[in-house]
Amino acid sequence: MSDNSVKEALTSDHAELYDPLVARRYFAKFQTIGGHLARVAAELEAEGRLTRTEARILGQYLAGIIATFRALNDKYLMTGKAEAASRLTIDRHESGFPVAQELMMMAVDAQQADKHLAGMASEAELKDRMIRTIVGELKLPVGLQFALSQRLYFEALKEGGLFWLRNDADAQWLGQEGERRKYLVHWAVWDTGVNLPVVYLMDVEDSGKKPLPNDDYRWPQLQQKVLAQSVGGLKLLTIATGFDTDFEALHPKRLRRITLGPMYSAGFTLQSGPISRVLEDARAPEGQDWALVWTVEDLVSDREEVVKDGWFSSRPKQIYRLDPLTGADTGATLQERMIILPERPYQVLVEQDPPGLRGIRKFVVGAGGRLIPGV
Repeated sequence: MSDNSVKEALTSDHAELYDPLVARRYFAKFQTIGGHLARVAAELEAEGRLTRTEARILGQYLAGIIATFRALNDKYLMTGKAEAASRLTIDRHESGFPVAQELMMMAVDAQQADKHLAGMASEAELKDRMIRTIVGELKLPVGLQFALSQRLYFEALKEGGLFWLRNDADAQWLGQEGERRKYLVHWAVWDTGVNLPVVYLMDVEDSGKKPLPNDDYRWPQLQQKVLAQSVGGLKLLTIATGFDTDFEALHPKRLRRITLGPMYSAGFTLQSGPISRVLEDARAPEGQDWALVWTVEDLVSDREEVVKDGWFSSRPKQIYRLDPLTGADTGATLQERMIILPERPYQVLVEQDPPGLRGIRKFVVGAGGRLIPGV
């Protein structure tokens, strides 16, 4: 069954990949895209758009996303072949990623990974039994193949390093300026509103008595608050000013939100607007029929003012710089969208030059996987 026939047979925004070949192509596509994401981060670092520390941290989250897809690939390796095999559900409307429920289930499975592995035969034993079934019984060892795929899945969960539904905040020491310590606080979520992985980077100055990560009072509160506000519908200005108000000794100087996706593919997703015609007209071969959008929202503190905080006290307050044209709508200093796509769709994009995609920076995947930064 072709990718297009699967798309035509389904009508909802969510689709199950029940054909083994389709599921395999889906995971292969994301494995390819994952490598290009790391190259985009490296290019932004080379341009001075990301510091080495920021690029390293972003790279860790990207590696986590790739590891999550590998684990899901193991889980659904026997989709459509083994009776007990379940099916991956993806959000094919303005996302292209697995639905958030898939990551919820992964978190539940991870808690019981040791228990599952303890009751399974080893990888070597399963492979030995598979060979004996093929040679001795002259039949495909489908049940054993499924058992091995599940073992690999639970081993991946136990190993860790995955991108979860909630990735708790961590703090990277950046140095000290006067009496203030400087940190890069970072966290990430799988935003259920847009069904996409989202990374947050916040430059914070700390004037508290204890270093922030060692403060048993402030640090847990910070971790809880930033995850609670990590919703795509909230503007960065709302998140930053709320943080600035709630933590007197913490001063958020910059907040960035990096949304990884949507992924568009003529074979897997329902896209609207100019990208739909670009992908359809490109008629690119398998593995090159995709485009991925990467959005960076950036909010920068313009200055710090001392304001009254009660009858006899005062405190510093951040005044953030907003884009004079779009700041009221976006709540950000700058918002930039980038698109990563193979050469064939890019050629069609250039030929059609749709107005809706003119302001997006393009990164083109050339021969041999070489990334060509565009404008």
